[in-house]
Amino acid sequence: MATKRYWTISEVAGKFGVNQSLLRYWEKEFPALDPKKQGSGKRAYTTKDIEIIAVLHDLLKEKGYTIDGAKRHLRQAIQERQRMEELRNRLEHAREELLKLAKDADPQA
Repeated sequence: MATKRYWTISEVAGKFGVNQSLLRYWEKEFPALDPKKQGSGKRAYTTKDIEIIAVLHDLLKEKGYTIDGAKRHLRQAIQERQRMEELRNRLEHAREELLKLAKDADPQA
């Protein structure tokens, strides 16, 4: 599913072997899962949405988490991802500053 930008609810449900109604229920329970709604009301799932569904499917269907347990786990995973992104950005900024300092120290470089 990496070549398309959007997938329909039937395509996503088929990929995970679940009912479309379950995906709609998960949307209500997990705010992180928020597919775009087209003018006609049809859902358009992105790669990010599908990644979240994959995590939810694993937690709820494979590992037997409760909805509340999955919410906690997903919230923690999102927070960790945000921390990692922030750290990456800070490291990139530090790298840029170090490169600038090195260039200023040695104009021949």
